[in-house]
Amino acid sequence: MATLPTPPSPALVQDDVARALAEDLGPGDATAALLPDDPARAYVIAKESGVIAGRPWFDACFLALDPQARLDWRVQEGQAVDAGTVLVTLQGRTRALVSAERPALNFLQTLSATATRTAAYVAAVAGSRTRILDTRKTLPGLRQAQKYAVRAGGGSNHRMGLYDAVMLKENHIHAAGSIAAAAAAARAMHPALPLIIEVEDLDELAQALATGCERILVDDFSAADLQAAVAMAGGRIPLEVSGGVDLQRLPAIAATGVDFVSVGALTKHVQALDLSLRLGSPPG
Repeated sequence: MATLPTPPSPALVQDDVARALAEDLGPGDATAALLPDDPARAYVIAKESGVIAGRPWFDACFLALDPQARLDWRVQEGQAVDAGTVLVTLQGRTRALVSAERPALNFLQTLSATATRTAAYVAAVAGSRTRILDTRKTLPGLRQAQKYAVRAGGGSNHRMGLYDAVMLKENHIHAAGSIAAAAAAARAMHPALPLIIEVEDLDELAQALATGCERILVDDFSAADLQAAVAMAGGRIPLEVSGGVDLQRLPAIAATGVDFVSVGALTKHVQALDLSLRLGSPPG
């Protein structure tokens, strides 16, 4: 199991949940209104194996509709589970349980999908110095949530947005005239922000190393050039591999000694984990 991720801001979770409930419930759950609003029990079961993430959002959905609801989790965030595992039992009012079911599962299934995919990538580089990073290729409005799920799966977060680091890419460098000029402008305007420079060949790598930036992103390097890049950097500035990275290539990339690999697929190419909520007590 991965180290428990840093908990998200309660206010952020509440905002996410409020939007999810509003789009699903609208003026009210027409079907739930037909039911007697008696105390009830429910449970969530995993229908396939995976890594669980998203408990804060899941809990908040039910508590928003029934503040007296009780949720008893049997697994932790970042825990790998098998199909058939009962994840959580719930006690609350019947209408709240059925009305919150879909938004709550949407959060849990989607974030568990990101955690599950991240855990697979982290396992592929186990034993190496390489760390797995996410990207900004997240679902609109769920960036903080998906990046939390990446941490639950054992990965690390890249920059959160366009505001917390300066990343110089091809077009920025072209407009500035050179890597040195672009880096100088970045240092002058944003001295407190980390500077990351993307390079496309070994000549550009040498120029980026001369700037003393915080990280260099080597984009689509061949295996031979990647090994040469690690030797050139000599541990002075961390190197990040990006572009065309899949599970099959990861062990070979990690074997070169690069510090980071950023993977858009962690948050972009995910398939929701198959989970089911059922009223009643769990079997057994």
